[in-house]
Parts: sequence; C-alpha cells; structure tokens
Amino acid sequence: MKLFGYFRSSAAYRVRIALNLKRIEVEHVPVHLLRGEQRREEFLEKNPQGLVPALELDDGTVLTQSLAIIEFLETLQPEPRLIPADSVLAAKVRAVALTVACEIHPLNVVRVLDYLKEELHQGEEEVGAWIRHWILNGGLDSIEQTIAPAPFCFGEKPTLADVCLIPQLFNARRYATPLDHLPKILAVEAACAELPAFRAADPFQQKDAE
Repeated sequence: MKLFGYFRSSAAYRVRIALNLKRIEVEHVPVHLLRGEQRREEFLEKNPQGLVPALELDDGTVLTQSLAIIEFLETLQPEPRLIPADSVLAAKVRAVALTVACEIHPLNVVRVLDYLKEELHQGEEEVGAWIRHWILNGGLDSIEQTIAPAPFCFGEKPTLADVCLIPQLFNARRYATPLDHLPKILAVEAACAELPAFRAADPFQQKDAE
C-alpha cells in the first residue's frame, strides 16, 4: 500500500499514527501542498478532491479522508482497537475525533488560509487570530471538558480520539495557540509522547520534512 501525504498535514499525521499503532507498513509518497503538487493531474486522478491523505491499496483502489482510512485500517487490522467495543465509549471517542476533524481542522487548512489572504486580503496577524480562535473555541476548549485522561483520552490505551488530538496540538503550536489552560489535554499529549508509534509519526520525522 502507498500513503500519499505531506509531513505537516495533520490529516496525514493521523493516518501515520494509526498505521504505526497497528504496525501496518506502507510506502510513504510525499505530496508537497505548498508547491501545489496536490493539484497535478496525476494526483487528481487518484483523489479528485486534491487533498491528502490518500491511501492506495495493492489493487489500485484509492481511499480518501483520514477518518475513513483509519476506519478501513480498523477492519484490516482489528488490534489494537482504536474504536472501543463498548458503544457508548465508541461514540465518545468518535465525538472527540470529529470535533477535531470536522469542527477545527476544516477552518485551518491551506486552501482556507489562502482564501483569507488572497481573496479577502487579510494580513498575517488577522489570519493568525482566525486560526487560534477556531482551534480553541468549540474545539480544544470543549475537548478539555470531554476527556478523562487515564492516561489517554478515554482510558489506558490510545484510541481514535488521541490519534486525532495529537496532530491538532502540533498545529496549535505552529500558530502560537495558548494551551496552558488545558491541563487534561496536555496530560494526554505527554502520555502519547511516550509511545514510539506517536513519535515516529511526528512531522519532523518524515522523509519530506523541511
């Protein structure tokens, strides 16, 4: 299998963590978002959305959207489970994952930030304020109230919630987002940092890191 991604893409980062936790080996194919490689014809043939990550299976089938890919990996390699068997706990885990993937992340992707700068003529200060606002408000601030670190978001083992949360914290720090008022989230981050699967997925450990 091949994973098309970009070292700083938090969505690709999620999939890397999941692959590492499940010990599934893939070939990593860099797609440089800032150079527009996601808009090249050969990549658009794989993913018409022009987004990363994209997972190409051995038979040529291409899967897109990070959470859909991770759900596929969950069926491909059920252990360790990233979505708990308990239905209530599974819903809580998915809620945190979706808060990151659907509420925070879409407002801070490259194409949105480019639109703010190029079409709406917002400066770096205004764009930075936009990013920090949406990372915290209705995002990390609400997750802080939802999780119960023990030591991970929902228990003794990392789940899809942790897999989505850690890349979002990487993004938060890139944009100088204040995090000191989120002790539970920081505790989860510290626990994840102890695991090789998370460390190996770090953006600056990737072959395309700059």
